[in-house]
Amino acid sequence: MSKSPPKTRLVVGSKNPHKVDEIRRMLAELSVEVLDLSAFDVGDIPESGTTFEANAVIKAEGFARVTGLLTISDDSGLEIDVLGGEPGVYSARFAGRQGDDAANNALVLERLKGLEDGERAARFRCVIALASPEGLILTSQGHVEGRIAHEERGDYGFGYDPLFIPEGFDQTFGELGQEVKDSISHRSRALSAFRRAFERYLSKSGR
Repeated sequence: MSKSPPKTRLVVGSKNPHKVDEIRRMLAELSVEVLDLSAFDVGDIPESGTTFEANAVIKAEGFARVTGLLTISDDSGLEIDVLGGEPGVYSARFAGRQGDDAANNALVLERLKGLEDGERAARFRCVIALASPEGLILTSQGHVEGRIAHEERGDYGFGYDPLFIPEGFDQTFGELGQEVKDSISHRSRALSAFRRAFERYLSKSGR
């Protein structure tokens, strides 16, 4: 009996377990072994870019060089129109401390206090980059439009999910649950585009 060809090893360049799990689910049908950064002795790579694409590329290229493997990284965040696109690339540290979801959500609600639904338009945006140790291979992106709720609602997801009501729904991502989020989120849309491009890359490279 012939053995199946070994799976391509793909590192997710993130230390956020929620993000890693989401990417692993979205790529489950591909012949890849998805690894997270816990398998490597690596430090953080500063997100010094001023756009989501720049930060995604910086992380993908940096972690690919350190691990010696294909690496997928993303940068994503929330853009609120009335705040001029904030928190944007600073979404994870909007309130001043990296990854403090409660403080970030509280600050968004404070900044939007008293505004009606029509003034609370927002979107989640995501850019994904794939790099090898030799450099950038491809990027993809996705976004989902919506608005900010007047209070946190729901226990699913992470980050701003309890605040974000996607267009066409009355519930937040925190209430809609993982299956719905995986089908319409900014990251799922970026990953869908990435998956098609990645499959072409794997086919052409003979991996």
